[in-house]
Amino acid sequence: MTTPTETTKCLNPITGELLYEMSLTDINEFKGIVENARIAQEKWAKFKVNDRIVYMKKIREFIIDNSDSIARTISQDNGKNIIDSLATEVIPAAMAVSYYSKNAKKFLKTEKALGGNIAFINKRSKIERVPYGVVGIISPWNYPFAIPFSEIIMGLLAGNSVILKVASETQYVGKILKECIEYAKLPTGVFNHVNIPGRIAGDLFLESGIDKLFFTGSVAIGKVLMKKASETLTPVCLELGGNDPMIVLDDADLDRAVGGAIWAGFQNSGQSCGGVERIYVHEKIYDKFLIKLKERVERLRIGESLSFDYDVGGMTTQNQIKIVNEHIDSALKEGAKLYAQSKGGEDNLLPAKVIIDVNHNMDLMKHETFGPVVGIMKFSSDNEAIELANDSYLGLTASVWSTNNRKADVIAKKIKAGVVTINDHLMSHGLAETSWGGFKQSGIGRTHGKLGFDEMTQPQFIIKDLFGNLPKNLWWHPYSEKLYNGLSGLLQFLYGKNFGAKISGLKNLMKIVPRMLERK
Repeated sequence: MTTPTETTKCLNPITGELLYEMSLTDINEFKGIVENARIAQEKWAKFKVNDRIVYMKKIREFIIDNSDSIARTISQDNGKNIIDSLATEVIPAAMAVSYYSKNAKKFLKTEKALGGNIAFINKRSKIERVPYGVVGIISPWNYPFAIPFSEIIMGLLAGNSVILKVASETQYVGKILKECIEYAKLPTGVFNHVNIPGRIAGDLFLESGIDKLFFTGSVAIGKVLMKKASETLTPVCLELGGNDPMIVLDDADLDRAVGGAIWAGFQNSGQSCGGVERIYVHEKIYDKFLIKLKERVERLRIGESLSFDYDVGGMTTQNQIKIVNEHIDSALKEGAKLYAQSKGGEDNLLPAKVIIDVNHNMDLMKHETFGPVVGIMKFSSDNEAIELANDSYLGLTASVWSTNNRKADVIAKKIKAGVVTINDHLMSHGLAETSWGGFKQSGIGRTHGKLGFDEMTQPQFIIKDLFGNLPKNLWWHPYSEKLYNGLSGLLQFLYGKNFGAKISGLKNLMKIVPRMLERK
């Protein structure tokens, strides 16, 4: 049980500095928050889309005017380098507002459904997009601003009210995110920020009657939430992480591939669910790739997050540091070798590491490590590379590196991942138009883009009969042998093997058409 006097201490993970203390939400009041959000949503859904867009653009105005403050807050609270904060969280957030505001009307527009059969030419269908109502968002600590932000914007533009719970580890970011949304002065109850311990948040959201839950986090917690949601059949959208492969073909531009591996592997200290964790390099260029990678990794500067003189900041949580070290230590004990390592690094400032002589029996290659370390293996054929990339229970993102775009595209289509990039990695989350989500145990549903926007609404079909003034449909009661023969005639008329069968069927069909005029 929590009371309003309890707080979450927001600490800088690198310096230990106390940044802020945020009061916990009284869980006894949470159900009332949901009920108020539901009342507010009914009014909000009646706003014209253009009016909702005006509010969203006010939110973008706050981001532009406070971009430096937001970036600094993210870096202080999460530990990532301030350039990472600006490039991967703040800028994409502003772009997301523009994209969804520009396309919201199109995404929500009534859509005509194509007819399925000439026999039902009188039936005209259309699809309406209906907001779910109250959507809950539970977001993680690794991208504490950008991940929930897009979901909030999509949810609000679609006509939902939103209840947001950010990770306890990054509540200081939650504070500025709350200020960002509230700057638009939305109607009371449309947006709600709550501070609830993670151990009870999922149950509380689902037991309080929200209409849909968006969760980004671990596979284990995602499975628990999905099981809990099944009790009420509450729909969920789950993004549950990855163990993402990078395939470097023998014709790849080595400088670009090495640079991409370093950025996607070590940016945010490797704490990116869509970052590179497993690298597969063609045997012809394996040694050259390693030499270039070693040179650049050893030049990486690990240090304080607010300094422009460092390339990589720190880890966010002690628990994640423990997992990273366990994966590295167990791999080394099983025969792997530390090939390259950046200088510096202490406490939360882990050095970037490259591990070779690894295999898929090692936790480092088998599970999500979520830290500044990559494992590298060589392959001899395209098929072997594809098999290695797909040898995982996760499938969030992947990448293929080659100067032959056609060949890379063929390989990309064979990889079991929700997002596959060619000659790049870990950037599609910043593209608002690119849907985000994975195969296998990396999650269910999509966020971002049109597919992500669609997750914020339910499709409702409305069907109109052009012959609605007639007394009955062809197949209504009362039944008779004549009706049976007439309906069988319909089948023959539509799909008979020859012209004679079609004509015979049409004759039987025409015998029952007059019954549509009968008022009995």
